[in-house]
Amino acid sequence: MTASSSGAGADIGLVGLGTMGANLALNIAENGFKIAVYNRTTAKTVAFHENAGDLAGNVVPALDLENFVQSLKRPRAVILMVPAGEAVDAQIQALAPLLDWEDLIIDAGNADYHDTNLRAQATMNSGPRFMGIGVSGGEEGARHGPSIMAGGAKDGWDEVAPILKAISAKYEDSPCAAHLGEAGAGHLVKTVHNGIEYADMQMIAEVYGIMRDGYGYTAVQTAEVFEAWDRGALQSYLIKISGKVSRAVDPETAAPMLDVILDRAGQKGTGRWTAIEALMLSTPMGTIEAAVGARNMSALIGKRRQGQALFGPSVQKMSSDQIAPSLLEAALIAGKIICYAQGFELISAAAKQYDWSMPLADIARIWRAGCIIRSSMLNDMASALSDDPDRNLMFAPYFAERLKETHEALRAVVAQGAMHGLPVPALSAALSYFDTMRTERSTANLLQAQRDFFGAHGFERVDREGKGFHGPWAMG
Repeated sequence: MTASSSGAGADIGLVGLGTMGANLALNIAENGFKIAVYNRTTAKTVAFHENAGDLAGNVVPALDLENFVQSLKRPRAVILMVPAGEAVDAQIQALAPLLDWEDLIIDAGNADYHDTNLRAQATMNSGPRFMGIGVSGGEEGARHGPSIMAGGAKDGWDEVAPILKAISAKYEDSPCAAHLGEAGAGHLVKTVHNGIEYADMQMIAEVYGIMRDGYGYTAVQTAEVFEAWDRGALQSYLIKISGKVSRAVDPETAAPMLDVILDRAGQKGTGRWTAIEALMLSTPMGTIEAAVGARNMSALIGKRRQGQALFGPSVQKMSSDQIAPSLLEAALIAGKIICYAQGFELISAAAKQYDWSMPLADIARIWRAGCIIRSSMLNDMASALSDDPDRNLMFAPYFAERLKETHEALRAVVAQGAMHGLPVPALSAALSYFDTMRTERSTANLLQAQRDFFGAHGFERVDREGKGFHGPWAMG
């Protein structure tokens, strides 16, 4: 597809003009493509076109689905930006009778990849074709360039790739958009992206807690630390905005904005999806699981108040001499490497489960700009995954050296956090993963003995091949 002249049919269509859909539509129009738009609420469609300004000439508003479909070039491609679940199925059912076999429906919402698998399978023989793409970057990314993770039929991707690459974020002129595999591959990668996002945010929040509650730092002092870190190895979108929100002032009270925000974190469930998939695919994902659990515990404000009243406050002051900010920085570097290693391990497990291509290096590359977890580390991750995609990221020479330099700082931060009553669940989980992954002989031999004792499950032996051995307790 190429940008059309103003008199031609629309290059692509979009259904759903909520915040993300509206911004994505404007992004497409601004890049020179003509886009047809439809929203169930007619007034929203009309208002969108009226407010499109100079881009209105590239926007074709449709007040019903029939006119919407008729306004599209063939083969027709329709992006759905509607809430996940039943709304997507309802929209597919409404569109399918109006489309031909060769047309394409693209679900660009935050979908459960299992649903995307089912939808792709359902349309395989009857059409229209179906794709699922993950879009990351929030409102700003949708408008000015998101990271795009596509899954589905490769021929469908080839048709819409010129548009999706044009509107995506760019890293040194390279588009942050790629086809990653069949069916739900794109939505699976977006799910893992969001799980990593949960963990990265939680680890940053944990070191913020040490600075605020351990050191007694003001919000401005924490902002200065984050700003310094953003000039080093931790340079990333999340560290940058952590500095910005730490500096922000509440216009109503003139207090630091952070000091007036209730400590109850929201979530839309994608981090939980990541943790569930890790369990289903037998892939250790403790750092992300801890981050999801921390958000759940943040909601228990009443119970946390009861706990403090009963046991006393947990926090004991510490000095920056005990844990210097440089150690916090090193601990975050280690935690970040470990967290990403777990995420890529989950993607690899899903690729094997579903026989998806899943080019891990390409995934790292399209996360370098536009998305929430964009980070300076991703260049080196892409290189490491290109060299050996089957190797745990922690074992790649570059990251192995970084962990050798930083894991003792992670251990010190976790230990001092525990000694001073400062909860660091995600950093603790990262350390446990690291220690387990460098332990040749674990304690699972005791677990196997216990299982054999009470359930005759059998075990393997270290001195011979085979399974199904039993201990002397089985002899009565």
